[in-house]
Amino acid sequence: MNWLLLAACAAVCMALYNLLIKASAGQVHEMVGAVVLQVVAALVGASLLLVLYLRGALPPVLATSRGLTLAALAGVGIGLAEILTFAVYSRGAPASVGTPLIVGGSVLLTALLGVLVLRETLGWPQALGLLLIVGGIALLARGH
Repeated sequence: MNWLLLAACAAVCMALYNLLIKASAGQVHEMVGAVVLQVVAALVGASLLLVLYLRGALPPVLATSRGLTLAALAGVGIGLAEILTFAVYSRGAPASVGTPLIVGGSVLLTALLGVLVLRETLGWPQALGLLLIVGGIALLARGH
């Protein structure tokens, strides 16, 4: 499957994720919401891994120690991001502003870290896109 189609599917899932966090905020403590979210996500991942195992579709090497360490650190990052997102919405941020600020900010920081840490390069269209994100974040945050 083309990575662009996978990215579009991931975007749909992220949209549902953000919308459902917003809808549940204020009805569940941010720590409880984050734990429930992470446990369910782990169960989904474990179930899919089991299906791949039963089908014999797993590669011979599943992970390196570096890969596991980096995945664990990513888990720390998303765990904290989820708690903070629940906190943002429980304090009244509208989904139409909060989500673009969080996601747009993360896109911007990820791109910058990709350039600085991973030594990736950006062409002028990507750099222009990042500038537009900065402008969008500034407009969204205005008056809040």
